[in-house]
Amino acid sequence: MRRYLWVTLAMTLFAIPAGYAYVYWNKSGPGTGLYSREWKPEPVQAYWDPDHFYQSVQTLQGEFKGEECVACHTAITPGIVNDWRASRHASPDNGKEPVFCPACHGSNHQTLHMPTPKVCAQCHENRVTQFLDEKRYGFPSHALAMERAVDAKHFADKPKAEVASCLQCHSVATKCDSCHTRHRFSAAEARRPEACLTCHSGPPHPDDDTYFASAHGRKYLAENAKQDWSKPLTKGNYATPTCAYCHLHDGTHQVADKTIWKFGLQEVNPNTSGNEVRRAAWVKVCADCHDAAWSAEQLKGLDRERQQAWRKLYQAENTLKDLRANDLLHPGAKQRPPYPMDAMERFFPHARIGFLDGQSSAFYNVSPIERDYFEMWYFTNLGAYKSAAHNDGGGVGHWHTALDRALADIETKAGALRTQGEVEKKILGQRADPGRLWVEGEYTRHNQDHN
Repeated sequence: MRRYLWVTLAMTLFAIPAGYAYVYWNKSGPGTGLYSREWKPEPVQAYWDPDHFYQSVQTLQGEFKGEECVACHTAITPGIVNDWRASRHASPDNGKEPVFCPACHGSNHQTLHMPTPKVCAQCHENRVTQFLDEKRYGFPSHALAMERAVDAKHFADKPKAEVASCLQCHSVATKCDSCHTRHRFSAAEARRPEACLTCHSGPPHPDDDTYFASAHGRKYLAENAKQDWSKPLTKGNYATPTCAYCHLHDGTHQVADKTIWKFGLQEVNPNTSGNEVRRAAWVKVCADCHDAAWSAEQLKGLDRERQQAWRKLYQAENTLKDLRANDLLHPGAKQRPPYPMDAMERFFPHARIGFLDGQSSAFYNVSPIERDYFEMWYFTNLGAYKSAAHNDGGGVGHWHTALDRALADIETKAGALRTQGEVEKKILGQRADPGRLWVEGEYTRHNQDHN
């Protein structure tokens, strides 16, 4: 017995550093993230993730002072210089010295760098610290957005043209100019909803549609021309709530600190002690303009909407799990290519159904009915959640009607699959085997060669 204990202890002591070494090795390829050895960066990623990929141009040698940079770039890139001249960097308050190009880019032209959060923190330490502190709340958050992208298996497997738009927004984690566009870096610009809606739009996060359809959004559209956007995001300065006013209240650079429903993609207990603290924080923000009791009731309305949505999602999920248990998915997990980047799938094919089963990463290489459920959960469900969160009552009704239609469609297709399975077993004595059709098709071969 003692010998077995020593063997177990020795194997454990070996496995822990070996595991760390394996992860480190995986992250040391030409890309970044857990699958860095499986992909190479496109040139534009030098600007999306400059700490890892940016390399200074080598067409000019020497070290230069700020005035020399401005003089040269006035001829080469006058738009950039004009933006800088209009910024607070060029004309700081309180008699401070101007912030010239070398402060952000360096002075040696052969080793220039882009202004990443680490660079900005040299002067804006408090804001960058707040931003990075989002990581303790987990996903989703701006600070973890790039990690969320490059650590996904489908990111390394799919053609880069299909994931390029993902990085364009997920780069909010690796550079500050997603919100404060260079070279003006205007706080007033970042306070407007359009700064956020550059990324927060489209099916996965329809914040634009739901905000502008709400009373807040309509008021913004009617009155934003009168607003002084240079004012801080504090009580009394803004007649119309905006993305920044509510999510970055008082100018704090955190948006994940008050999240209760985790982006609407995961069912949670809204009454945990942590969520009670976040709920109180939301009521405090809303109470800048509304009665606190009324504000608290709106959050309860969001809870009720989520409960309704998850009843429908679980019903669809259970239907798919029943199909999986009875081998009625078509094509089934064993009849299609192994899930990309997953060695275990080659030996133990498994259809992922539901959030906890990994549905969030299995939105392609699936059967049609599984894809229907993914779109119901990821697109239609998010439309309902965002509508409720932004107080767009019409949107809640629209998207819940769409959830009902999606559920009915899944139930209908599930019935057809059950009937098909019964007929096949009656005639053939077993489910029909499509052979290598799905595994070796033309599209599959093309992707294997070009991904």
